[in-house]
Amino acid sequence: MTTRESEIREHVSKAYTKAVNTPGGSCCGGMQPEQKGVAVKCAGYADDLADLPADAVENSFGCGNPLAFSEVKPGDTVIDLGSGAGIDLLIAAKKTGPTGRVIGIDMTDAMIDRATANIAAAGVSGYVEVRKGLIEDMPVETGTVDWVISNCVINLSPEKDRVFAEIARVLKPGGRMLVSDIVVDGLPEELRRNQSLYNSCISGAISEADYLAGLRRAGLTDVQVRKRHVYDDVQLEGLIESEIVEPGERKGGCGCGCSGVGNVEVAQMATRAAGKVASISVYARKA
Repeated sequence: MTTRESEIREHVSKAYTKAVNTPGGSCCGGMQPEQKGVAVKCAGYADDLADLPADAVENSFGCGNPLAFSEVKPGDTVIDLGSGAGIDLLIAAKKTGPTGRVIGIDMTDAMIDRATANIAAAGVSGYVEVRKGLIEDMPVETGTVDWVISNCVINLSPEKDRVFAEIARVLKPGGRMLVSDIVVDGLPEELRRNQSLYNSCISGAISEADYLAGLRRAGLTDVQVRKRHVYDDVQLEGLIESEIVEPGERKGGCGCGCSGVGNVEVAQMATRAAGKVASISVYARKA
């Protein structure tokens, strides 16, 4: 692991620690308290939130519901990469039931603590757990997993090929992957260098073509995009604003690497990135 890769992980971990510990926070605390839980409903979770602990819903960050198109069944073993506050773990647990196993992997202590509390509150501690680790080096035995899921996390990895290789390693023969993620194509270089946009899942993302090619290089088959949404300037402005502007402020840093922006800067970034950023649902299988 290089110094740069370590620095990226440290920035991301600090940003999401701040997010989960800030009332109404996104990775930079931009979301107002009354907006908590809105993002996850807009990401396709509306029908899956019944009976889940409110904290798991309110502290979820993502770009889609990776279980919406999956065929997880009772008795399956499911791994969630970057499990955060645990919303996808709990939804997966509804599908696997107590005869299955659901394991989250996260590198951030604050998220692990939050997820562990939500797992206990949901009464599923007997078959759901969170393990601390990197998604590039999963603390999971080889060939033991039926499904790998993830929600807008792989884009944050500075070593995506290692993540793809690890997915292939942990899956059983016939095991499947279905993840929601962000991809970009043609993003201006100055936006690529913006750490705040990295934390918000934009500037660290790769192209859709590279993403699919990486999965194939790892040995996975039947690689396909099952759903795609390309963001326009209005949607991106809302996303960027929620991530890098403090509540009640338009200038000044947020304490997680942001440089401070105003209305004009946000609009300019959104305009320059419009049509270049998409959320996708990606499926693959291990032969």
